[in-house]
Amino acid sequence: MIDRLLHRLAWLVALLCVAPIVAAGLAALTGDLDTWRNVLAPVLPRFAGTTLLLVAIVGTATAAIGTGAAWLVTVYRFPFSRTLEVALALPLAFPAYVLAYAYTSFLDHSGPVQSLLRDVTGWGPRDYWFPEIRSMGGAAAMLIFVLYPYVYLLARASFRQQSSNAYLVARTLGHTPLTAFWRVALPMARPAIVGGALLAVMETIADYGTVAFFNVDTFATGIYQSWFSLGDRGAAAQLALCLLGFALLVAGLERVQRGRIRTAGRGARFETVEKPRLRGGAGWLVTALCAVPVVFGFVIPLVMLGSMAVDSGQNILSARYAALMSNSVTLAALASVLTVLGAVVIGFHARMRPGRGARAMVLGAGLGYAVPGGVIAVGLMVPFAALDNAIDAAMEGWFGVSTGLLITGSVWLMVLAYMARFMAAALNAYDSGMATVPAHFDAIGRSLGQSGPRLLWRVHLPVARSSVLTALLIVFVDVMKELPATLILHPFNFQTLAVQAHRLASDERLNEAAVPSLALMAFGLIPVLILCRSIGREERGRRAARLATAVKPG
Repeated sequence: MIDRLLHRLAWLVALLCVAPIVAAGLAALTGDLDTWRNVLAPVLPRFAGTTLLLVAIVGTATAAIGTGAAWLVTVYRFPFSRTLEVALALPLAFPAYVLAYAYTSFLDHSGPVQSLLRDVTGWGPRDYWFPEIRSMGGAAAMLIFVLYPYVYLLARASFRQQSSNAYLVARTLGHTPLTAFWRVALPMARPAIVGGALLAVMETIADYGTVAFFNVDTFATGIYQSWFSLGDRGAAAQLALCLLGFALLVAGLERVQRGRIRTAGRGARFETVEKPRLRGGAGWLVTALCAVPVVFGFVIPLVMLGSMAVDSGQNILSARYAALMSNSVTLAALASVLTVLGAVVIGFHARMRPGRGARAMVLGAGLGYAVPGGVIAVGLMVPFAALDNAIDAAMEGWFGVSTGLLITGSVWLMVLAYMARFMAAALNAYDSGMATVPAHFDAIGRSLGQSGPRLLWRVHLPVARSSVLTALLIVFVDVMKELPATLILHPFNFQTLAVQAHRLASDERLNEAAVPSLALMAFGLIPVLILCRSIGREERGRRAARLATAVKPG
């Protein structure tokens, strides 16, 4: 009885996750085409061209920066290499739109860079040219700074697990370090690199805050403009369908690349061999190259936001910000708990009843990660707004009472959107923990009378406890930073840190926007610090292993 209940609950959660995507498609196909023909069709090529160009720039740059940094810290020792190995992951703590606020204040006409330039040269405001930060290039730079760690972390893991023998043989055959890397190490790591770049691409097409602040027209901004400026939800759904198709294509490519990642070659891994030390100018040059993305992606934004927050005169401990943080934390906690519970139920069902149905369930539940938050929000708002209007009309006709917005004006619709958006992250974290549980544990548990729920509670969850906590943390931080879905779905009297930061920045009140932005960065730093701690623990383990090998007798 309870097993059947868990089975039905797993399918219910999976259907709830895929429903917004299906609803967005249906709303697009059944919506009125007037706005599409008269307003959107002429600008559609611009939306598509801008989105594709942004994707190309970000994908290429993140692949180059992440791969180069990963190779250098994996293979060589140089000044501050251990510090940089950890620090290169820190920009993940920032949402891209927060970096946009910091760099606008840093590089704008009244910012410290141009002010110093005028003071040093004596030029007037019209005597020189300076790159415009509010542009396609500026938006691409912000996204590159915060997304290259996806490639860095995956490439670093791939390089560390490669056999060093092939690379060393290439060096003995006369290849330079660069050509040996290009012809031997890089091809083996290509699936991991492409997978990381595709993750960065998915985040790029889902971004709204950065491109909206820099006035860059993409599909994401078009959806929001259609919804609020034009008041046409059908047109927003049609744009969402275009974006959905591209997002699912990228997600499919990422899944294929993930499946191709394998440990290549036999012999000593790069993680276990002694790294050659780069000395003198070469060592300091490599240090500078690895420090550049950390400085531009973490140090400068942190310093700028701190100085802006001090100049704003606002108190983050005031009652106003306490309420914003309370709303954000409450919403993120509720969404993360329900999402992880759903992931546990789906993952447990897929393990207990493997087959095509279970694989389809996991795939459907995880589709939301590839879908921008704006698409999911449109997919939820269109049907539930119609349902609210139908209920209101019925209650008005029968009892003369207006019910208003019962569902679309509630926090629960936001929670459902977050569940659909981030279920994949929770599933991946849970599955990684369950991968360490041998299949015969389940048979042993059942032979000892542990049925489905007891087996889950007494065997699976204790083993996967750290993975479940990791999933909770990841979803919590993702919900804190999510902007497009929150902007569309949040009730009028319910503000969050992300919405507050976006609205203040949209009104050009950048100093005030720095305060909620710093709070978002602080929450985003939590999982990154845990990740950095893990990287540091791995490095200490490698040093201990090398020391033990060096002193081993015989």
